[in-house]
Amino acid sequence: MKSMQSNIPINIHWFRRDLRLEDNAALYHALKSEFPVLTLFIFDKVILDKLENRLDHRVIFIHQQLTLLNQEIQKYGSTLLIKYGDASECWNEIIEEFSVQEVFTNHDYEPYALERDKKIAEQLLSKGITFNTFKDQVIFEKEEVTKDDGKPYTIFTPYSRKWMAKLNDFYLSSYPNKKYFNNFFARKFTKIISLKEMNFKDDNFEFPSVKFSNEILINYADRRDIPSVKGTSRISIHLRFGTVSIRELARHSKEISFKWLNELIWRDFYMCILWYFPHVISGSFKPAYNKIQWRNNELEFEKWCKGETGYPIIDAGMRELNATGFMHNRVRMITASFLVKHLLIDWRWGEAYFAYKLLDFELSSNNGGWQWAASSGCDAAPYFRIFNPTEQTKRFDPEFKYIKKWVPEFQDLNYPPPIVDHKFARERALATYSKAVGKQKELE
Repeated sequence: MKSMQSNIPINIHWFRRDLRLEDNAALYHALKSEFPVLTLFIFDKVILDKLENRLDHRVIFIHQQLTLLNQEIQKYGSTLLIKYGDASECWNEIIEEFSVQEVFTNHDYEPYALERDKKIAEQLLSKGITFNTFKDQVIFEKEEVTKDDGKPYTIFTPYSRKWMAKLNDFYLSSYPNKKYFNNFFARKFTKIISLKEMNFKDDNFEFPSVKFSNEILINYADRRDIPSVKGTSRISIHLRFGTVSIRELARHSKEISFKWLNELIWRDFYMCILWYFPHVISGSFKPAYNKIQWRNNELEFEKWCKGETGYPIIDAGMRELNATGFMHNRVRMITASFLVKHLLIDWRWGEAYFAYKLLDFELSSNNGGWQWAASSGCDAAPYFRIFNPTEQTKRFDPEFKYIKKWVPEFQDLNYPPPIVDHKFARERALATYSKAVGKQKELE
């Protein structure tokens, strides 16, 4: 039975990948609406039950950010409602407890999220409740950047040109949420569900800061490929879960570093690829590449995962990933190329391992990066471009600073020999790819 307070008509803002109060599109529209706003987050069991490791730092990060978010909301006389369970069942409970008029949330582009949101929208509509969604986690989405004939781009460079040509202050402007913070639904503090109650463990893992210096942006073009220096922002986990605004980041980088802004354009590009071509989740963007005969040697895959391939730059990257949940972007490219082309292991195996380990895992970018390495994706490296780990080391870690940090034994006698000879592996990969997709010119 609903309490007297709970019979008050309210609107709900549903937090998902937008864990912040400032410059939040859906929250802005909710706070400007007719009724007071209750904020909500659902720990979705469908997603969490797929996580084998009950010490998952992404879940810990979300929980920490929700705690901070709740502290902010309490300053305005409200509190964050947190649910744990199947999303549809959680909404049944919410509808039973509160007099919900409208729901506001931000777009999600991943297939499971789209299916879930369609189901929730229908569920709410059957109760007379409107489900409103808004663009928030990208600058441009869906049909906003297309070819002149309305078709989607599948090559990055022309996409990025159109993206930049369309960019103006309107798309970078922040939503003035703070003006409406007095419109939160007055509600007494309720205890946030603990990690233990969801059968997850906690630890003292140190997450990257949401703040980074202008020096990183200024020097980004020159230092971004050097894994031994702090040449990248490490802000990707905050972008992934929306603790920082994409508009703020794009505005800032536009003034200081086009190279860094270009990374945000790649992110939008891969989101659009996922939106238009959802088949990339389970197969190659280029269908011909589904014919590749992968070796899929499980022992070699295990050695790659552990960082025991006998190639120091590969092993350093994998050990960094396993220890920190992060891997330098240049090293991601080298390790991915090695798995797919040196070992001829299906890119989907590597994609799944990165998805399991990366703090900043984002389906569209992870899939796009792996298909780029495998040459099976849109605008991917041609299949005959095969990174030589030794040459990559000479170019990007010539003094072995990065390698020494993660593979201190790399010069010792007990360090394993290379799992495969580079020249042999390259010729094997070329033959395998050529057999599957035929000879190709360099400019595909």
